[in-house]
Amino acid sequence: MKAAVCTAYGPPEVVVIKDISKPVPGGGDILVKVAASAVNSGDVRVRGLAVTGFLRIIMHLAVGFTRPRKPVLGVVFAGTVEETGAKVTEFKPGDHVYGLTGFRFGGHAEYISVPAKSIVVKKPVNASFAESAAILFGGQTAHFFLHKAGIEQMKSPSVLIIGATGSVGSAAVQIARYYNARVTAVCSSAGAALAHNLGAEKVIPYDKEDFTKSGERFDIIFDAVDKAPEKLCSRLLSSGGIYTTVGGMNYAKESREQLLFLKKLFEEGSYQAVIDKVFSLEDIVSAHRYVDTGRKKGNAVLLISN
Repeated sequence: MKAAVCTAYGPPEVVVIKDISKPVPGGGDILVKVAASAVNSGDVRVRGLAVTGFLRIIMHLAVGFTRPRKPVLGVVFAGTVEETGAKVTEFKPGDHVYGLTGFRFGGHAEYISVPAKSIVVKKPVNASFAESAAILFGGQTAHFFLHKAGIEQMKSPSVLIIGATGSVGSAAVQIARYYNARVTAVCSSAGAALAHNLGAEKVIPYDKEDFTKSGERFDIIFDAVDKAPEKLCSRLLSSGGIYTTVGGMNYAKESREQLLFLKKLFEEGSYQAVIDKVFSLEDIVSAHRYVDTGRKKGNAVLLISN
């Protein structure tokens, strides 16, 4: 099968298309023919080893020292179950599924084998495979951090989302609105219309204004791009307000419940997939280059098979 293989740490060109062995599912696994994946910040961060200091040591321990231990990157996948192991009861061949692999990676290939009891469920019935792949990474991450901040227990909270048009930020705006939050989005001027369309009541374009001087107070501040440290944002918090960020050692732990939550929201029309560009598997280097620019709005989707 064809796969995008990360041969070393470095620029986008270290990712090459190779023919590798098709995985063989074990007794408790499902073999999925991957229709779509995405190139996310996590993929380019691993490929480029784009961390410093102590975090770089942690990254080496987690993913490999001289090159990625799991050379086929891709933490999301959407596709069709082709084969199930003898012990699998919850899926059958032909099921349309979507899932997250975490540090196992593997989504940037024509096939992936995952445990049936891992972070994989049937995809939203009204979502294409591309849309299904697009809602996973950002949606799961945003839900984790907003849930951690206690948004469900708040009544119409005021929420500031920094980096509101990226994969995580665009998801956070929508999920916060689902919980009746009053959302203020920080993004570029070019992303202002998108942030408004996703549900933000107010947009602060960081290329024209300093959001830290807005004078407003927020119940939750979520830094979705690791650009605004807590010391910079603390004076914007209301009494008892919560600051949370994707940065540092923070890890958005995955669960099936998150995927089922996103499925519910998408099926009822409360959540949309934000797709900036679509790339073929063969154009994987261009996808990495584009994500590296930091100008991505929403998601860079990878189409792998029909």
